[in-house]
Amino acid sequence: MDADVAAAAGLFADRTRASVIAALLDGRSLTAGELARSCDVSAATISAHLRRLLDAGLVAVSAQGRHRYYRLADERAGRAFEALAVLAPVLPVRSLRQSRAAASLRAARTCYDHLAGHAGVRLAEALVSRGILGPGGFALLAPAELTSFGVDVAAAERSRRSFAHPCLDWSERRHHLAGALGAALLDRLVTLEWLVRDRSSRAVRVTDAGHDGLRSRFGCDLTVL
Repeated sequence: MDADVAAAAGLFADRTRASVIAALLDGRSLTAGELARSCDVSAATISAHLRRLLDAGLVAVSAQGRHRYYRLADERAGRAFEALAVLAPVLPVRSLRQSRAAASLRAARTCYDHLAGHAGVRLAEALVSRGILGPGGFALLAPAELTSFGVDVAAAERSRRSFAHPCLDWSERRHHLAGALGAALLDRLVTLEWLVRDRSSRAVRVTDAGHDGLRSRFGCDLTVL
């Protein structure tokens, strides 16, 4: 192989750097101070780890006034993080709060900018079952079905990133929909208030309207959530 896999894997091998990626997986931009508090490390420590992630191109930074905001450079880091999580052992839950947070993430969460967790996998499977997406690679077979739903399919097709592809879900061990189409679909579901983002994590809550709407529109039953 001509790819230095060990070097790339090393970026995730430190718990603090892995925690930085996890904190940014919902697409937010955070300051170094916010990331330090999230990772429970000092400012000097977080700065050193952010420098490594910046140099590797996994994280980008932008200035706004006196503050510098860090974000994932693109979806590559998120996809690699989720893929590694499939192989990783589950951390022990030590409190009721941790148990509830873990359950929320497994039920529905964002993976970079698309829907993941049980809800994401079930929705992708429903779209395949309805013939809207093709099996395997999630090719879009019936764009009118999503366009009439309000998803900006044309804008997603113009994006420079991958249009639609499967992303292996670490908690479900099955695939959810990623790429520009997955992001556009998530945006539409949030706009309709079928999904509500958690303010402090990447968990997503399916509303009552969302349960009813996903069932009637796409045949996606999420009553277990």
